Amino acid sequence: MAEKTARNRRLASAINEWFARFAQATARWTGNPLAFLLAVLVVLAWVVTGPIFHYSDTWQLVINTGTTIVTFLMVFLIQNTQNRDTLALQLKLSELVLGAEGVENKFAAVEHLNDEELEKLYEECKRQTEFALGHLQRRHKKSKTAAQRAGSATRRSSRRS
Repeated sequence: MAEKTARNRRLASAINEWFARFAQATARWTGNPLAFLLAVLVVLAWVVTGPIFHYSDTWQLVINTGTTIVTFLMVFLIQNTQNRDTLALQLKLSELVLGAEGVENKFAAVEHLNDEELEKLYEECKRQTEFALGHLQRRHKKSKTAAQRAGSATRRSSRRS
């Protein structure tokens, strides 16, 4: 039984690894300008053959079926690539958070929080941001006022001279 379970895990791992490589290679290829050009050429060939096939239902069905199949398959490939990219980005951000001094570690695994916890954390960050923004605006007003006073004093002293 244990041998069968281990064999199933190895098979699942091999399938996952193959699919990940296939999805990444396909994403790289389909993101290539040549792939776009090929798609345009296929559509142009379909358009050109319209008069030959008298714009029949079968002629329309060919493009509809082809685009539906490609779209259906691409959804899974794109989602897989997106999941991997998101996970890689989260890992990089977590490394930065964990490696930075004076930063709260609670943000390192924020992607594991539920929606309610995320909302609470968002509100907390929003309050801190608004506080920091208000503090910066008050400092800016004070420095602007001080600069205006200094300018007024300079103008008064230059008039006296």
